[in-house]
Amino acid sequence: MPNDREGDRIGRARDMRRRDLLRLGAFAGALLLPTGAFARTIPSDKERTLKLYNLHTGESTASTFWADGRYVSESLREIDKILRDHHTDATIATDRKLVELMFQIQTKLDTAKGLDVVCGYRSPKTNAELVREGRTHARNSYHLRGQALDFRAPDHDLRHVRELAMALQAGGVGYYPRAGFVHVDVGPVRHW
Repeated sequence: MPNDREGDRIGRARDMRRRDLLRLGAFAGALLLPTGAFARTIPSDKERTLKLYNLHTGESTASTFWADGRYVSESLREIDKILRDHHTDATIATDRKLVELMFQIQTKLDTAKGLDVVCGYRSPKTNAELVREGRTHARNSYHLRGQALDFRAPDHDLRHVRELAMALQAGGVGYYPRAGFVHVDVGPVRHW
């Protein structure tokens, strides 16, 4: 039979768990807007600017990829350049769904610094080398198609970034705390 002190401690722990669950529920509820609902909240004439910093090349951009109700080709090419395979310097057109997802994440995190790019596009040559080296890279990675990004957000806890990405339900989300990044792609909704 627990004494009064033990009972108080157990009661406080239970209350704390409830508070944590309520906070998490409120946070998740705020984030659970489906991708389509998010798109409807942004007027089509509102400019969309994506801020990226490539950790490997030291390059950065603040590209307004959407203006006057349409995509801006020059800005999309600038984003492609920042997301290029830094091993081979190869580029590919980044899937616009991924660009929009990155913008959603940047907007929801309300980060003035933008996103730090760990890996965007990965050429077949680079991917094959990584697989040969025994690293855990998928042979048919979404990185090969310009449909994936490994990133982190300065001044944001990685777990928080992962929770946000999962709540958006826009594709795959991978969590790599030891390596210090979150993976997102515009494939089927899943997580690991």
